Amino acid sequence: MDDFRNILFIDIETVACSPSYGDLSERLKVQWARKANYFRQRDEGLTDEELFHERAGIYAEFGKVIVIAIGKFSVNEAGERTLKTRSFSNHDEATLLQEFCSVLGKMDQSQIRFCAHNGKEFDYPYLSRRLLVQGIPLPDSLNLSGRKPWENPHLDTLEMWKFGDYKHYTSLDLLATLFDIPTSKGDMDGSKVNEVYYREKDLKKIAEYCTSDVVVVSQLFLRLKGQPLVEPHNMVIG
Repeated sequence: MDDFRNILFIDIETVACSPSYGDLSERLKVQWARKANYFRQRDEGLTDEELFHERAGIYAEFGKVIVIAIGKFSVNEAGERTLKTRSFSNHDEATLLQEFCSVLGKMDQSQIRFCAHNGKEFDYPYLSRRLLVQGIPLPDSLNLSGRKPWENPHLDTLEMWKFGDYKHYTSLDLLATLFDIPTSKGDMDGSKVNEVYYREKDLKKIAEYCTSDVVVVSQLFLRLKGQPLVEPHNMVIG
């Protein structure tokens, strides 16, 4: 069990950097228009503003982080594996990222190993880019500069499932279903985050959704390692 104690399971939720395309600076509007032209080849008929609402949040250049959730294993006195989660949420991205980095700074950076689903393609680079945009130094645990590919400490449950099949994407929800991992996400999914944030203004709901994903990722990791799931009574959801 000790081998898993330094793994920090993580998930982020992102939205467009502004409520609408019209709120962007003129320079950023020009850049989004160029990006939207690429999308329009597949989504004919949609305007720049419609595409901004649907797509901007997944690009670090046009989006922002609003929630970060983390989870960590430990072992209780009975020798059972436990899971504790914590979430950070804020409308101000800089404040959110600083709080997250402050918590990371209390950990041994040389020992931390992040784990996320599709983290190498999304969560890790997105976080790193937004930290730089906000003028916040990259924590050592995220900074891969100068490291060889085989020295990358980051884990990815999607990569673990692929077994080298790089053309194949499998969603976290599908793997949770396949491995019979309980989930409590309700009617939320990633495609609804931007709408829930800007139209419903329900940051708490998004934070709960993000935290539930961290629980599922940690449980999926255990199943992919041939380990039993953490029992609900051994979870502390924060």
